Amino acid sequence: MTRAVVLLSGGLDSTTVLAAATAQGRDCYALTIQYGQRHAAELVAAQRIAKIYQVREQRMASVDLGQFGGSALTDPTIPVPETPTDTIPVTYVPARNTVFLSLALAWAEVLEADEIHLGVNALDYSGYPDCRPAFIDAFTALANVATKRGIGGQGVRIETPLLQLSKAEIIALGVSLGVDYALTVSCYQATAEGFACGRCDACRLRRQGFLAASLADPTRYAG
Repeated sequence: MTRAVVLLSGGLDSTTVLAAATAQGRDCYALTIQYGQRHAAELVAAQRIAKIYQVREQRMASVDLGQFGGSALTDPTIPVPETPTDTIPVTYVPARNTVFLSLALAWAEVLEADEIHLGVNALDYSGYPDCRPAFIDAFTALANVATKRGIGGQGVRIETPLLQLSKAEIIALGVSLGVDYALTVSCYQATAEGFACGRCDACRLRRQGFLAASLADPTRYAG
């Protein structure tokens, strides 16, 4: 079996990626990262989801990106925006995916895993620099000159199955794989119990995705 490290946040996208990797017969190791985000509800969801998919192992890593601030997701003094923007939104966390992939790469090398699976999406999150194909290609090139396995000809592959899919297509894929999206938490400002605000960008894109897919939205909204 191909061994894969799957970055699992507990949200809609990463859960779909884990379901797809499992369906492909990958031997999955889930990496969930506490990076100083506003709430822990998604971490609880990730642990629940990892058990459902019976991953080989789940690691909960910690890195405090909140110490640098600069994002509404890590700095409680910056309000989470509730209206769309044409610029890179303040919910962008500087270098987050670079850090996440670096941690996944470290574990992948120890595990001798051939793949890292990541739920980035260039269509719905086109404002985020680290969700674009150019970033994935650049990190892959870096990984394969910066690791023992890479220079030995056994470089890791960064798998991004959702990269060019719309939110509706992602949801349709997940439903076809039996994903229970009621278990996932995508909201930027969810309650401790995992209830979504229904107003932030993540909630808006998620709700529009279910609508476009002509599927009932199972999200638990506050109120």
